[in-house]
Amino acid sequence: MRATRLALCLGLALALGACGKQQAANEQGQAATTPATALAPPASQSTPTATATQRQEAGLAPTQPSKLTRPNEDGSETVEDTTGDSGSHNPILAAVASTMAAGTAAASAATTTTTPPPLWQEGANYTRLVPAQPTSVPPGQVEVLEFFWYACPHCYAIDPQVESWRKTKPAYITFSRVPVMWSEGHRSTARLYYTLESLGKLDQLHGEVFKEIHVNSNPLIASDPNDTAGAERLQTAFLKKFGISDDAFKKAYHSFAVETDLQRADQLGLRYRIEGVPTFVINGKYVADVRSAGSPERLISLVDDLAAQEHRH
Repeated sequence: MRATRLALCLGLALALGACGKQQAANEQGQAATTPATALAPPASQSTPTATATQRQEAGLAPTQPSKLTRPNEDGSETVEDTTGDSGSHNPILAAVASTMAAGTAAASAATTTTTPPPLWQEGANYTRLVPAQPTSVPPGQVEVLEFFWYACPHCYAIDPQVESWRKTKPAYITFSRVPVMWSEGHRSTARLYYTLESLGKLDQLHGEVFKEIHVNSNPLIASDPNDTAGAERLQTAFLKKFGISDDAFKKAYHSFAVETDLQRADQLGLRYRIEGVPTFVINGKYVADVRSAGSPERLISLVDDLAAQEHRH
């Protein structure tokens, strides 16, 4: 008995080692950029020069030549450079120049104002599927799929939030879970999921399956994941505690309806190229997970927002 328990624990440890086919190689980051705000006119722009007529109409003195020649007593001449006067000797000219510079700076600064980025960024928080995939919901409904695995600790951690959201989500969202089937071990727990659905016991026992695996350390599959008969025996014994008879379980477990559901789940996993769980697909167009959204709470908000966007369109 102890050896059997040890084998089961080892099987669980192996099963919990990862929740995906492979880990992502890189994570995308966002580079923050600061817009350059012009505080003065560009150096290439020269200050407009008033004509003689304009200066006269404005009541200003005529412009002085840049060179001024003064005669000396000995008959020679001295040439003085007057270009050093920047207008500080004329307060009216200084005020005009200051006003022009300030106006230009304000106009330039206004052109650099940017709107804040949207809450969710495509390519960072979620991925757009091209081409979009067909859904199986009626017109006016938005399909949301959660790909999961009963033995995944991340799926177990987020499931209470998913359950709470499922009960309060908008009526236009059709939500379905899709168990992944990357191996025979995955397929065995997927078969258990669809068996519970066929028996009408999914709402009652979905959380109990998670608890049995993660709290009670019963993986509900044999130590050899390819031992499907052993998995069936473990699952039969588990469900017997909830009043489900061996015959009822076996009949549903091997039913045509469950086989059809398994085939559909397999096709969906391949269609969306699911490599990790939990992963959400919104209306056949968008894929998101906890890593891309930033946290479980943000993932639920992201799913809601993308579904609302799809419903408006």
